[in-house]
Amino acid sequence: MTDIPLEHVHREPDTDTGNAVFVLHGRGANEEDLLPVAERLPGERHVISFRAPDRLQGGYTWYDLDLSAGGLEQSQPDPEGFRRSLDLVAESVDAAVEKYGLDADELGLLGFSQGAITSFSLVLEQPDTFAWVAGHHGYLAESHADRAPEGIEGKPVFVGAGAADQIIPATRSEAAAEGLREAGADVTFEAYEGGHGIGQEELADVAEFVEAHD
Repeated sequence: MTDIPLEHVHREPDTDTGNAVFVLHGRGANEEDLLPVAERLPGERHVISFRAPDRLQGGYTWYDLDLSAGGLEQSQPDPEGFRRSLDLVAESVDAAVEKYGLDADELGLLGFSQGAITSFSLVLEQPDTFAWVAGHHGYLAESHADRAPEGIEGKPVFVGAGAADQIIPATRSEAAAEGLREAGADVTFEAYEGGHGIGQEELADVAEFVEAHD
């Protein structure tokens, strides 16, 4: 049996399908955090929710923050930890495809906050790996801001933001949407009244996005 580098939760569908979504939680959370979001997505699919590799208080984190640009609202991923997590997620996706018999052409990626930042970078590094990507309340890391790889053209990407988000301002998420659009992705951007969390309206919109592109 293939070993998967990252700890994870695997929820199997009721039907025999290779369709799957990989889930990346936010800073300080864990692999259980976004299961209610993933399980609200339409259709039958495997849900594989990864746990970030490093402990942070009562949860886990994908990387440390570089605050040298002026605090949390201008933070960037620490390069070393970010690179490690990107590689761990990519390796874990490949291993999960083999272990669970997934259809490599039917893989989605859903992330929140740090998980969204990681998701945006992953699709720019490996655009052919994912059929669609949904990133909630994240931004486009500077390390990946100028990438426009082959395979990103027309890739469906959903970017959600919170108008009252004081951790990752909506302007940063909107800039991520514009950067991904300029790279060639087919981007859906929506901003919501709430703060740093996925509300019911945002959940309904991402479900509609997935149904349209699944």
